[in-house]
Amino acid sequence: MNKSKLFIATALLIVLSFVTVALAQTGGDLTTPDMPQKMQDAIQKSLADPTHAANTQKVITPGAEPGFLGIPGAPQTGLIIGLLWAIWVGWIFSTVGAFGGIMAGVGHITIFGLADYAKAFGKGNPVNNLLTDSIRVSNQWLVGLSGCISSFNYYRMGRLVAPLGVCLAIGGVGGSWLVPELTAGKISLKAYIGYFGIIVFILGCFLIYEITPKGAAKKKEAKAAAQAFEKAVREKTDTSDQGVKIIEGRYTFMWIAVAVVVASALWINLIPGAKWVAYILVLIGWALTLLVGEIRFTFFGQEFSFKAWIPMVGGIAIAAIASFLGVGGGFLYVPFLTSVAGLPMFLVAGTSALCVLVGMIVSIFSYMVGKGVVIAWGLIGAELIGIFIGSMIGPRTSKYIPDKFLKIIFIVLAFYVGLRYTTKGFLGYSIVPPF
Repeated sequence: MNKSKLFIATALLIVLSFVTVALAQTGGDLTTPDMPQKMQDAIQKSLADPTHAANTQKVITPGAEPGFLGIPGAPQTGLIIGLLWAIWVGWIFSTVGAFGGIMAGVGHITIFGLADYAKAFGKGNPVNNLLTDSIRVSNQWLVGLSGCISSFNYYRMGRLVAPLGVCLAIGGVGGSWLVPELTAGKISLKAYIGYFGIIVFILGCFLIYEITPKGAAKKKEAKAAAQAFEKAVREKTDTSDQGVKIIEGRYTFMWIAVAVVVASALWINLIPGAKWVAYILVLIGWALTLLVGEIRFTFFGQEFSFKAWIPMVGGIAIAAIASFLGVGGGFLYVPFLTSVAGLPMFLVAGTSALCVLVGMIVSIFSYMVGKGVVIAWGLIGAELIGIFIGSMIGPRTSKYIPDKFLKIIFIVLAFYVGLRYTTKGFLGYSIVPPF
């Protein structure tokens, strides 16, 4: 692939992120250094509602030291703790290509206690809603930056299959809004989230099978490529020379498709009315993906190939699961890339990160510009520094971790997620953070 094209695309994604910040801050979002205007409005609105006024007056402590988002008596968010935790979030996401959102949530929800504080205002309270959205977008900023840095680093290292990540994103971004829009709440499987947890356990067991000699024998190309890469690392040779090289594929249709699908998501989230435009755009994007045809690439002497529509459909399916169950399904990209696409783990993290990056940019833009969600920029600033550090370290340390152990790290974290969803579904609460 032409390097300049990917560099330009990456630069545009980064610029779009900063445009999001600029647009979200215009119009006098902050009336005081401590509390955004949106939060003041939410508090006033809740006080005017008899069903929420008592809770709001009880939770907010007048005269107390301002905490999160300048609310008197709200939890204090230590910048040093945020930075250190963000280093871990950046490292784990950039190493295995998953669990960034969950780990970011552990920090904001459990370590800082922001979720319990938001819940104290009561369900439906405008303050609760704004705090919850702020936590969600804060998580997305961390994962988005990690995805950006990881994608760039892995591309330079020759360990990113950009067409595969983009095709997954085309399906995932389009499906993330189209599936809930079409079902309009008619299909909700949140009551079955416990069973989803069991499915995650089963998925983990299947991945364990894949690292056994019998399971690995079925993926000869991935095994041979991983062994050749590990040998090159041991011998300290330049691994980028034998990295991913695209030898067949139509990129024009692919880049147009992702741009059109992103436009559809922004339209449905930001522009009221004329939803048919978004429907047409997403269908055009998916149709163009069918024209991409087959993508062929090599990695350390092994040839891999896939038809562009397969990861697109996979992205739609993952988005549907996440939508119906009300969960973050990003971690499902990894087993898709290893088990369906047949990639070695050395290529998975960067490819998954690129896919997640596209979705995060759309989501952040929609929340902050479309809904005017506010975040604590002091905390986020410190955490983004940590994310930068962790995401620079991850791609450089992961090459020293054998392919098998990278998969084991993912399996352990998958069991963690499975335990969280299973207990949340059957017990009504999670026994592991974020609770």
